[in-house]
Amino acid sequence: MSRRALRRLRGEQRGQEPLGPGALQFGFRDDDDAEEEGPKRGPGGRRPRSPGKEGVRVNNRFELINIEDLEEGPVVNGERSDGLRTEAVVSGSKRKSQSGSAEPRKDGESNVSGKLRKKKKKQKNKKSSTGETSENGLEDIDRILERIEDSSGPHHPSPPPLSSRKHVLHLNPDTELKRYFGARAVLGEQRPRQRQRVYPKCTWLTTPKSTWPRYAKPGLSMRLLESKKGLSCFAFEHSEEYQQTQHKFLAAVESMEPNNIVVLLQTSPYHVDSLLQLSDACRFQDDQEMARDLVERALYSMECAFHPLFSLTSGTCRLDYRRPENRSFYLALYKQMSFLEKRGCPRTALEYCKLILSLEPDEDPLCMLLLVDHLALRARDYEYLIRLFQEWEAHRNLSQLPNFAFSVPLAYFLLSQQADLPEQELSSAREKASLLVRQALIMFPGVLMPLLECCSVRPDAAVACHPFFGPNSEISQPPALSQLVSLYLGRSHFLWKEPAIMSWLEENVREVLQAVDAGDPAVEECENRRKVLYQRAPRNIHRHVVLSEIKEAVAALPPDVTTQSVMGFDPLPPSDTIYSYTRPERLSPVSHGNTIALFFRSLLPSYTMEGERQEDGGAEGLDHNQGLNRLMLAVRDMMATFHFHDPEAPHEDHAEGDGEWD
Repeated sequence: MSRRALRRLRGEQRGQEPLGPGALQFGFRDDDDAEEEGPKRGPGGRRPRSPGKEGVRVNNRFELINIEDLEEGPVVNGERSDGLRTEAVVSGSKRKSQSGSAEPRKDGESNVSGKLRKKKKKQKNKKSSTGETSENGLEDIDRILERIEDSSGPHHPSPPPLSSRKHVLHLNPDTELKRYFGARAVLGEQRPRQRQRVYPKCTWLTTPKSTWPRYAKPGLSMRLLESKKGLSCFAFEHSEEYQQTQHKFLAAVESMEPNNIVVLLQTSPYHVDSLLQLSDACRFQDDQEMARDLVERALYSMECAFHPLFSLTSGTCRLDYRRPENRSFYLALYKQMSFLEKRGCPRTALEYCKLILSLEPDEDPLCMLLLVDHLALRARDYEYLIRLFQEWEAHRNLSQLPNFAFSVPLAYFLLSQQADLPEQELSSAREKASLLVRQALIMFPGVLMPLLECCSVRPDAAVACHPFFGPNSEISQPPALSQLVSLYLGRSHFLWKEPAIMSWLEENVREVLQAVDAGDPAVEECENRRKVLYQRAPRNIHRHVVLSEIKEAVAALPPDVTTQSVMGFDPLPPSDTIYSYTRPERLSPVSHGNTIALFFRSLLPSYTMEGERQEDGGAEGLDHNQGLNRLMLAVRDMMATFHFHDPEAPHEDHAEGDGEWD
């Protein structure tokens, strides 16, 4: 808020600041002083004034707007009805009006001056009674300003909302990069480029680039399904034109040729699934810049289709993952989050993780709970991770996930290493960290040896040979648990490599071995719990493993997942999918039993028999007919070059008589 706005809210006018002893000469000027400064202006050098405003000079022209509302009583000849006399001194005026002056004041000057003076006196009365209400019942303006300043102060991030608590998301990676490299290094080359083209709207998820195609609505929209219990359910919708583009995209994916998707994007540059699929193809070819640009364009296309009531930060908007139209938004956010983490923006990536988790926190279709702890540790937001664990442990059992079981005590330990906290809080955090890591080691003993191996640390002989942490602990754990452990170690093992962390871990491992040798009943209880809880991982965990692309975790997937085809634009779709429209059936050429048609199909995949459906428009049908004509000409040329061998026809023997084929 500017100084001028604060002055206006406080009722102050320019020139009312506290002045020094010798500063009164700037507010008032005697006639003698005026004569010493220079000769007075004659009538010809003075601007003509209107009859009602003569003698009044106001720096701020808006001072006189609605000035009648400030009256407390009628003003007659500079006096109020309560007997108090007003002065014709206006802020910034260089004219003095004295009670004994021989020059009479005009009515317009005295009235306006009296009104302005009453406004000043009224504001002074408000300031004198701090904490009380003024005479007209209005609250003190200073207290209102204090509350505004308090409410606009810094907010600490809160856990992703299952409750009604709102949180703030910082989704611009440039803000984080500017902290590391400075604004000039990050935005120095982007500013002139962004001014070249005007985009239709301001977006939160991405910043539109001048190199992108001109945006035109591709037929993607969002509608509100229902609102109940404070939650609003939304869904993306595809128009008929967008549905036709989606059918072409599916056909291009089945062709296993990325160039077909490139051709499709030339006519539909903002088709979301095509952008995401081509982004994966560019990433596999190590073109990270193009892959990230395509994902940002997909996010921009979907954000332009948002419903007016859809909010990214309210925490009350839901998108059902069972609807195929909504899955593209989930996947685009996940891919953008992965790029931000690799780019060195873990804090912004954590904000994207919160956003994905808030879209459907109960079901968690992409299982972001397996990733949020890693991003919080990388962003050094230990308080957020601890608060999330404390609030969600009661109804989500986060301690049963290996990543939370080990990340939360690590967050407590790293928090205890900060020197800016009181000594009591540091010792309390250290004790809490040691208690939780011992519980994690007892619950998941198969994590220790692989963790030390990933950190290139040779364990003590007493630890390596002990049956509790030995090879048997890793082999005996259920496959679903092995998959979770592989996922956590493949992603977060480097966070444990610091010497201070390893020393702290070693101390707690020795205490766990003492408890195991002493026959602690918690050891047997945790063993029985492992056998019951981790029989089979749910589908959202498998989907998360596929998206993570961590080799150790992907190798631990069950055979029923690895044997089925996994599409990049829709990995492992839910079994209870809600379809709003279906793809037209394509008749297989094998079903006709026509060998010639099968032969033509193998040479030209776009060849279509008369009985098959024409999914495309008339222009596409003309292209098919032209392709068929070219195919027939090629077949005629091929048939013209055929020579059939007649066994009865005489032929010349080979000169050497060896009987070889020519």
